[in-house]
Amino acid sequence: MNITVFTSNQPRHQSLIRDLSGIADQVYAIQECNTVFPGKVADFFKKSNVMQEYFSNVIAAERHVFGDLKFHPDKVRSLPLKMGDLSSVPMEELEPALNSDIFIVFGASYIRTPLIDTLVAKKAINIHMGVSPYYRGSSCNFWALRNGHYDLVGSTIHMLSKGLDSGAMLYHALPEQKACDPFVLGMKAVRAAHKSLVQTISSGEIMTMKPVAQDKNLEISYTRNQDFNDDVAKAYLESNISADSMESYFTQNVSEFELLRPRFI
Repeated sequence: MNITVFTSNQPRHQSLIRDLSGIADQVYAIQECNTVFPGKVADFFKKSNVMQEYFSNVIAAERHVFGDLKFHPDKVRSLPLKMGDLSSVPMEELEPALNSDIFIVFGASYIRTPLIDTLVAKKAINIHMGVSPYYRGSSCNFWALRNGHYDLVGSTIHMLSKGLDSGAMLYHALPEQKACDPFVLGMKAVRAAHKSLVQTISSGEIMTMKPVAQDKNLEISYTRNQDFNDDVAKAYLESNISADSMESYFTQNVSEFELLRPRFI
């Protein structure tokens, strides 16, 4: 089985590539690259003291859950690109990555025609870091934490579509609902998405799941990258979410939100 993944270059993206290489004969990794020092180096997120402080927590949590940057295993063929360049690459230059058995998108830029048409036709799977249809758009788990919806820190495994995060859903993957540092909880949500996807692909279960359309009437928040700014990040850091408050939330609250085939890892 060959797997193609459209992803990025942070440790969490590299970890997914390694996990997939454990069940595939060949992994084609098309990686759109950003700085590995967000907040410190201006890139997808701007450079500022607040962003540097915020992302120092993100980086520490990511290293805690996924380890440091590593070289790819031998079964991986990688094509590095600048973030945003994917849709401009001629289709013929992506061969033979377009002849795989499974296609996964995680952390890539918005994919446009003609590539999106090909991937939709091939039933590509998208990992959305956020529990749809409640949280959609950018940095969804940040907003769920900020809003006190600790039980909606997770991911949605859904069919890729032309609309952003709007494809029919296969299931939700979430971290075990235990108190921990909020930055670590967010990274554990990423790990739950990866591990569950590898499990369901390996078992063949994902091929039997009937996709379920999203009910946009349930949407709580649709956020864009520009919504996450210095003021928002500073307020979040100052809120200092405690493990005790998270523990109280998980033990005293019965979630009001319906999940689809939830996987807790």
